[in-house]
Amino acid sequence: MKKYPYIPHTEEDIKEMMEVIGIKNIKELYSDIPKLFEGDLNIPESKSEIEVRREIMELANRTINLDEYAMFRGAGIYKHYIPSAVYQLATKRNFLTAYTPYQAEVSQGTLQALYEFQTAICELTGMEVANSSMYDGGSAVAEAILMASRINKKYKTLVASSLHPEYIEVSRTYIESQNLELETVKYDEKTGRIDIEDLKSKLTEDISSVVISYPNFFGVVENIKAIKEVLPEKVLLIVNAYPIALGLLEAPGKLGADIVVGEGQSIGNYMSFGGPTFGFFASKKQYIRQMPGRIIGETVDADGNRGFVMVLQTREQHIRRAKATSNICSNHALMAVLSSVYLSVVGKEGLAEIAYQNYQKAHYLAKKLMETEKFEPVFEGPFFNEFVLKPKFDLDEFNKKLYEEKFVGPLNLGKFYNELNNYGLFCATELNTKEEIDYLISKVGEIDEINL
Repeated sequence: MKKYPYIPHTEEDIKEMMEVIGIKNIKELYSDIPKLFEGDLNIPESKSEIEVRREIMELANRTINLDEYAMFRGAGIYKHYIPSAVYQLATKRNFLTAYTPYQAEVSQGTLQALYEFQTAICELTGMEVANSSMYDGGSAVAEAILMASRINKKYKTLVASSLHPEYIEVSRTYIESQNLELETVKYDEKTGRIDIEDLKSKLTEDISSVVISYPNFFGVVENIKAIKEVLPEKVLLIVNAYPIALGLLEAPGKLGADIVVGEGQSIGNYMSFGGPTFGFFASKKQYIRQMPGRIIGETVDADGNRGFVMVLQTREQHIRRAKATSNICSNHALMAVLSSVYLSVVGKEGLAEIAYQNYQKAHYLAKKLMETEKFEPVFEGPFFNEFVLKPKFDLDEFNKKLYEEKFVGPLNLGKFYNELNNYGLFCATELNTKEEIDYLISKVGEIDEINL
């Protein structure tokens, strides 16, 4: 009897395979990365189930429960309320086990849910077509840059420096092997919006696309229409949108965007540890053949019954092979289903109300913080539910004190921008109560003037 019955190959099997490929030791397979197996792997000795459970519980107890904390930080992952019905419906085993519809004809439930998801994303973004989601917001931005290059056969993208810095890094990683160039465009130090003059100066003939956020990383709402007007006809405008904000702001597609992408965590997914999340991806219909991922369509069968199919699968696992538009082999399909259920549950009016509360609470917070006279305003541009202020004290020390009170304070922008060290990026959502906001203000009021 085999010592490890769950390992399919016997020692004889392994020996025979090594003889066929001409090696004497498994480690020879890793000759290109010789340092991988130097020394022993840091794997603990096996334990009983009781011991493992005890250790896991001890580790789990070190983790804070964000439901017990007041959150005043966003920067890409947001604390929003998720109606109980969302997880009750979307986590039924019918959806949990239907990971990806390879045999599409027998996956009608999953296909319909993803079809509804695509419809919701189109309505939300004002675009004509959407795919059935991407991995996350960063990879969606990167794939949009590649898609734009395929469309107009140009190989340089201009990215607003006010795009999420991590998205910029993900995009650089994606496109460098495709011989695409990425250059950033400055932000206007007065408004916080993209610097139009800097953008104009960089619009050379080799520019394929321009990427902005709506709102941007500073929370400022970009003027999509004004940006689109300065772009040459063949330069595509890619907008990375915050979906909750679209409950209040005009849809990017109606303002001139060619491709709209974004991070979908805020519409139905918990913060967790920053994931899993999903990316949404929508564009004009004329570009559908260059869109990555999969697109679900509605049809009728031989008997005239309504059905759903994967109408486009332009990835390398399918028929496209080397001609595939992307190597996206999968996606966070369950997360997309969660968002589809979330948008169905809250509806158009509900999403508008949620967005309105985000806007009002953030503006109330900003007003109260400025009234303490311990902050300086930074950007004049209009904002949604995030904004930047410059404190007259040490922000990191203040955040430590807030954390002790079970408050998660603003992000120190010095993490991403050297010139903005000790500048705070605040956020408020529908879950921030007036009492929480007023308490935060009271903690600001306790700061000793000597420390300013």
